[in-house]
Amino acid sequence: MADTELAQAQEAISPVGVHSPTSIKPHRLNNHALACALLASTNSILLGYGKPNFTFLSFLVGNDIGVMSGAVLFIKENLEISSTQVEILVGVLNVSSLIGSLASGKTSDYIGRRYTIVLAATTFLIGALLMGLAPSFPFLMAGRVIAGVRVGYSLMIAPVYSAEISPAMARGFLTSLPEVFIVFGILLGYNVNYALSGLPQHINWRLMLGLAAIPSLLIGCGVIAMPESPRWLVMQGRLDDAKQVLIKISDTIQEADFRLSEITKAASSDHLDSSSAKWHGHGVYKELLLRPSRPVRRMLIAALGINFFMQASGNDAVIYYCPEVFKDAGIHSKKMLFGVNVIMGSAKTSFVLFSALFLDRFGRRPLLLLGSAGMALSLAVLGMGSKFLEHSNSKPMWAIVLCVVAVCGVVSFFSIGLGPITWVYSSEIFPLRLRAQGSGLAISVNRLVSGVMSMTFLTISKKITFGGMFFVLSGIMVVATVFFYVFMLETKGKTLEEIGALFEDKNAEASIDDGREMG
Repeated sequence: MADTELAQAQEAISPVGVHSPTSIKPHRLNNHALACALLASTNSILLGYGKPNFTFLSFLVGNDIGVMSGAVLFIKENLEISSTQVEILVGVLNVSSLIGSLASGKTSDYIGRRYTIVLAATTFLIGALLMGLAPSFPFLMAGRVIAGVRVGYSLMIAPVYSAEISPAMARGFLTSLPEVFIVFGILLGYNVNYALSGLPQHINWRLMLGLAAIPSLLIGCGVIAMPESPRWLVMQGRLDDAKQVLIKISDTIQEADFRLSEITKAASSDHLDSSSAKWHGHGVYKELLLRPSRPVRRMLIAALGINFFMQASGNDAVIYYCPEVFKDAGIHSKKMLFGVNVIMGSAKTSFVLFSALFLDRFGRRPLLLLGSAGMALSLAVLGMGSKFLEHSNSKPMWAIVLCVVAVCGVVSFFSIGLGPITWVYSSEIFPLRLRAQGSGLAISVNRLVSGVMSMTFLTISKKITFGGMFFVLSGIMVVATVFFYVFMLETKGKTLEEIGALFEDKNAEASIDDGREMG
């Protein structure tokens, strides 16, 4: 659409008497926006559900060579595959999710946010069915690859969609819901795996993997009833459709009018002219990587940095290899190991809910700094406890309890800060035309570092001991805390259109607030 058309549309829809976003900011959460964000985020249950499938069985079968390999012992015996094939099977998810995250941004710019969510659910349905019904290793690999692509898509699209339909004052809560559902999926997976572990080996692993097809089918059908992102509709020149969606997800007509005015202004500043009426995301990677402006460079550093440190923190590796850590600490009872996982899961769930509920009150920076500093301290305590147990023959109970508390501290502080805020921040800081592909690029770094951590954690730990590894991770989190303090700007309460101004000028936040007061 032409810039003049956007300006005319903006003038036509701007209500009389509305001079500042303060006057139309909602005082309560819109039910329709909440329902849309919940449904989009439900897709993340499947990501969380998939994690325990390859972790829980490790201490159930008492394998000592590593949790990721041990978790697929039933598959190895049933399909008679080699150890090399097992390693490929476990590691291929990170490779395919990396591909999925890179492709997700372009896809969502082309077909829309809503149908990208449907596509993600469909690919996981196919992947789950292939894995659950796999008669041989190639079919199992195909299902694992397809499921991995879906992981990459879901990690990008759920937060971006939620951010684009959310009012500014509730965006932190709604955009952090994917992390809440990931945690819920992990708990669901542990319970399902525990319930099915007593079945014959040729059945239990198939049910564990194949049952994920049921929620993915329900999610895919439910998402069809969701509205499209109003910001994507504006990029396609569909202003009337965008306004209808905004009326549904806003409390008043005035609020909907103002939000549409802001979005059309942002589209105009992004140079989405008449030649781009059906804009499909062309040229974004070139702008992000080859010739970024100073504000875009600052956004990219912040987004890539938070995604890098999310996985470099070692949180996922600590969860994956938790049974090995506690076996090394002297806990060998399967019942006690399961109890520790329940305690850890409960702590993770409680604190991710706390963060989601208070993210819009306290802000991104305070919770992120608290979480990263708390992780650094917890990992240091875990390292000291592990080092003591390594050199102790008696394995005193106080040291074991200290390690359990420290692990719970690691996952709790992660759930306060990096867990939910990574998705929130990655999806809100990029301007309209760069948002989906910029977020996808950042999440591809997330997936890459996740793969490196999962494949090297145990090997490095055997070289320098678990205690030494935890000290290294503690040092990484100290660096992360400094990085967040320097590069992460506060976005609480700002509209997506206002956030771009924060990265253009360090004094922009004060200017925005002053403008609101004058309005």
